[in-house]
Amino acid sequence: MDKKIFIEPLFKNNPVSVLVLGICSALAVTVKLEPALVMALSVTIVLGFSEVIISLIRNTIPNRIRIIVQLVVVAMLVILVDQILKAFAYEVSKQLSVFVGLIITNCIIMGRIEAFALGNKPLPAFVDGIANGLGYGIILVVVAFFRELFGSGTLFGYQIVPATWYIKNGGFYENNGLFILPPMALILVGVFIWVQRSIQKELIEKQ
Repeated sequence: MDKKIFIEPLFKNNPVSVLVLGICSALAVTVKLEPALVMALSVTIVLGFSEVIISLIRNTIPNRIRIIVQLVVVAMLVILVDQILKAFAYEVSKQLSVFVGLIITNCIIMGRIEAFALGNKPLPAFVDGIANGLGYGIILVVVAFFRELFGSGTLFGYQIVPATWYIKNGGFYENNGLFILPPMALILVGVFIWVQRSIQKELIEKQ
């Protein structure tokens, strides 16, 4: 099995910073690091197993209903993940709210099923799903790291910035409220896209 299947989605062909997919999640769930991490893991699990299932049954799916079959498979996995979160991580599940259900419409999942799972065997399909899920998750976690740290002074809900640093306590620091607003998520993702294209010159579109 080609190692590129796993390695390239992590950076070179990252689904967010290169293909510009899944941007909505960066807006919705990256105010705090914990829900961003849970969302990243949820998408990775759903993507990996949905690609396996579709790969296993790809030769039996009539072409005219393949999108419906894909949606049914993804929806089933999303429901399972949602119920597990409600059972074992209820507080995080409440923070994610409807966004777990919206994994069903995540264009990364449908895109990889169409582009890879329908034409490859189960093991490569599973690796491709996990790799793309991790590539997506890396961006989410990094964005959430900066948003929570500079917006709230915390990480995973734990205070990182010492209380004595704050202006109200006679210090010099104040949390930047801009970081907890949705536009900052877009700005941070834009920075990652800029960095990616600065490193990989071949990604720059020719005028």
